Amino acid sequence: MKQLTDNLAGLFAEFTKDATQQVENGNKAAGTRARKASLAIEKALKEFRKASVDHSKK
Repeated sequence: MKQLTDNLAGLFAEFTKDATQQVENGNKAAGTRARKASLAIEKALKEFRKASVDHSKK
């Protein structure tokens, strides 16, 4: 569970950095990286939800 939350924190940091670069500097490549990170965040959140439900059943 700790590993999942650490992974999510890293993904959010990547997303925030790239999204900020796109918005503030108009960096198109950063926008692509931010969209890719958002998909990875979605997948990681689904994994976290599954693990959280399993953990709460114990």
